Amino acid sequence: MSKHEEARQTMRRFTRITGFCLMLTLFAGLMSLPTAAATRLKFSTQGLGTSMYVYASTIAQIAEKYLPAGYAIDIETTGGGINGPMLVGAKKADIALANSAPANWVMNGEILGRPPAPGFRAIVGGMDRPFVVVIFTEQFVKKSGITSLEEIAARKYPVRVAIKTKGMLGEAAGEQILKAVGASYENIKSWGGSVTHAGSPEIVSMLRDNRADITIDHIPAGQASIGELSLTTAIRFIAISEKVRNELVKLGWEKTVMPKDTWSKQPEDKPTLSSSVVVVVREDLPADVAYALTKAICENKKTLVEAHASIQPFDPRTAWELEKCGVPLHPAAEKYYKDVGFMK
Repeated sequence: MSKHEEARQTMRRFTRITGFCLMLTLFAGLMSLPTAAATRLKFSTQGLGTSMYVYASTIAQIAEKYLPAGYAIDIETTGGGINGPMLVGAKKADIALANSAPANWVMNGEILGRPPAPGFRAIVGGMDRPFVVVIFTEQFVKKSGITSLEEIAARKYPVRVAIKTKGMLGEAAGEQILKAVGASYENIKSWGGSVTHAGSPEIVSMLRDNRADITIDHIPAGQASIGELSLTTAIRFIAISEKVRNELVKLGWEKTVMPKDTWSKQPEDKPTLSSSVVVVVREDLPADVAYALTKAICENKKTLVEAHASIQPFDPRTAWELEKCGVPLHPAAEKYYKDVGFMK
């Protein structure tokens, strides 16, 4: 064999070896890349800048360390109210944030006048603690002598109600409470009274200017409009009777007490209602995923509160209770609460 031929063969062997080594290197590099999640869970929540968005994004970050291999969470902004549980019930989302009462309404259908959407379950409830506030102006009390909602109905008094616009949870609370005492919107109007739907600033203005007598809303402590009203106008916070509270618990509301001095001009504790934030998931979400999500939320209250202070009232020990969830638990969430001794 000539020297020229030997050189050619040597070069071919070198090329083959080099190519093989490059293939090994490429293969090793591909193996070392992070594996993309095979299953991406859609988490439905309100838009950027809302407290619900902060809740959802923080939960998603925490859950990464707990979810089974191959799972990841994508945040999707789909609006508030009933949208989240409806999307989960329709299997268009896997996880959602909702308030406990609207979640109950979506599941059962009757209140919303829509077909029931039962395809979801709760995993964690009671993530915050807003309050239903019933407010009378002192001018109204002085003029009428009325100090309870029941008296309005008993006397068929032509009360002037200022309340949130339709579709807001505060408006739904007001309508349901007034109906429960026998003072439905229709009744109030038939007695010569009025019901005006408006935003918070206009409601405050109407009460301050004696263009309305009462309002009902569902708000967290420190909400700006009611805070301003309590500082600038003579008002009275009214307790919700036990009978009415029992009626509304059937609709998914939770009994609570608004501590004294939550607001200016509120010197006493007031029995009231709440519809706290609940995390709901598809009823067919795999058990290991639902368990991991429940565990992640319940074991990381400190991180959640650091993200948003309104989560401070959250108590994992009671997060399973029906009053806090509004709807039944996912079986895997129930297993978690029993495993840690929170639920018997």
